[in-house]
Formats: sequence, C-alpha cells, structure tokens
Amino acid sequence: MNLKKSLLLIAVILLLDQISKVYIKTHFQLGESVEVLSWFKIHFIENSGAAWGAKLSDFLPISESSGKLILTVFRLFAVAGIGYWLFETIRKKSPKVLILAVSLIFAGALGNIIDSVFFGLIFDHSTGQVATLFSDEPYGGVFYGKVVDMLYFPMVDTVWPEWVPYFGGKSFRFFEPVFNVADTAISTGVGILLVFNKKAFPNKEEESEIEETVLGETINQVLENE
Repeated sequence: MNLKKSLLLIAVILLLDQISKVYIKTHFQLGESVEVLSWFKIHFIENSGAAWGAKLSDFLPISESSGKLILTVFRLFAVAGIGYWLFETIRKKSPKVLILAVSLIFAGALGNIIDSVFFGLIFDHSTGQVATLFSDEPYGGVFYGKVVDMLYFPMVDTVWPEWVPYFGGKSFRFFEPVFNVADTAISTGVGILLVFNKKAFPNKEEESEIEETVLGETINQVLENE
C-alpha cells in the first residue's frame, strides 16, 4: 500500500465517521435510541473520557475539566505519534498489512480527536434537545468536546440463571459498549496486527528474503530495459 492509497483510506474513514457523528448530533437527543434490528440499535451517547467512559478525575485528585484537558492533549500527542509511525512504515516500504493496520488506527484516532478538540466549540448540548451545528451557545470550547458514539449491538440481552454463582439473577448483555466508526477502524487495525503479526512484523530473515526478491526484480527490469 502506497501513500496515496493510505491517505484515501484515511479520508474515507474520516468522512464516514464525521458525517455519522454530525447527523446523530443534529437529529438525536442524548440517550435517544432507534432499533434497526433486534440485535442492532442506533443509540446516541457522548463520551467525555477515555475508553469505556473512564475519566482521569475518577483516578486522580483533579477536576473533571482538568482531566478532560489532559486527556485531549495526550490524544493529540498520540495521534501525532501514530502519524509518524504511519509515515515511517510507508517510507520504509513495510508490509502492506502493517501499513493498512496503522492507517486504520491513525484514521480512527484522528476521527475521535476531532470530536474532542472541536465539537464543544461548534455544537450546543444534546440533553433534552437536538443539538445545533455552529451554535451561538456551544456546550464547551476547544479541547473540551465530547466524543459521539452511536453503534450499539446488544446481540444477547438476557438474565443469568439463578444457579450461576454470584451472577445468578443479574442481567447479561452482549455486546454492551456503544462505539462509532472511528472506534471500529481502531479495533480493526489492532485486530489485523494481532492476527497477522508475523506478516506485519517479519523477522530479519524474511526481511532479507524480501529485500533480495525486490533487488532481483529490479535488476531484471533494468536488464530488460537495456
């Protein structure tokens, strides 16, 4: 995968991610849900923290606003780091599977950071109302936006049998998290790295074989041209 294909993939993911988020913000109230299938719902929530809705203020003696600012700044550095990693994998002509995975992770991280940096500045709140884009009364400011999530797959929604120790009688739902297109891209990228680890990170012997193959093909092309 070359730079153009990587950028095209990133652009497509960003467009799908941001269009879906803007649509949800301007058509749904916070907490509103629409059933698409029995196991798939569009359910609008906002995440002001890290994964699973965790907040730094839950673990550190700081205010929620300070925790949000620290988290957003950290995300900015993380996105910059992933961007550099992507640039290096393309520059070094790394395996296509690695470039694909890093492209997906970068696109997803960038999609969510756009929410964190800008959404608080361009939307008003969604509690009890449908938000307005480019509102005169935004709910936050730069770095204080909330990430929009809407994809919900409660494929199993039941209750544990009474005879199950500790969990008996309690509700069980799979899959519980609500996520977005950007989260899907990140998870897919990480999954590719885990499943195709050996292809993404070939050992030195494999790298040598690849280099020899490329060199041989290059020499053959030169000889043919002559």
